Amino acid sequence: MEQRIGSSSQPLEGAGFDPAFVPGITPPVSKVSVSKESGSKESGSEESVSEEKDSDETPVEETVVAEQAEQAEQAEQGDDETPDGPVFEAADRRARIVADHRGVRLALDDQECEFRWDEIGAVETETARFGKRFTVTVHTPDRRWYPIEIEATARSLFSEWESQLDAVLDAYFEDGESES
Repeated sequence: MEQRIGSSSQPLEGAGFDPAFVPGITPPVSKVSVSKESGSKESGSEESVSEEKDSDETPVEETVVAEQAEQAEQAEQGDDETPDGPVFEAADRRARIVADHRGVRLALDDQECEFRWDEIGAVETETARFGKRFTVTVHTPDRRWYPIEIEATARSLFSEWESQLDAVLDAYFEDGESES
């Protein structure tokens, strides 16, 4: 009789422990079958899988060049329609917010969202009591809100950012006062 040291319980399976458990979240894994007689791999060899992964990954330099080209293209398109109005722009290593004549654009890592001025119900700002985080929250009329935190290099930037954002809101945001 064998004695085992350790837990006798089996590992749990499910989405709480393995995200691949839920279909559609991760791509299916190709199975490797090994022949008992020859010990050779019959389908889905590991070498071809690693080659596929290498071919899917683009070098960082190519990605940066593509992003710069895209930004230059957007700048060229934006020059045609850019009025001489106030613009608020703040960014840190992860997050970015831009408010101008087109509306408010928020970006965090690789996620982005854009709100036109007619889609915005309110814009709220908040500063942390301690630390250097400046929070801008965009509220929509359908009672949803989208906050983003920008980490400032110094707390003295908060008042500058507040005044720049107020100038943009005064110029472009209509809060319904003219309707009534």
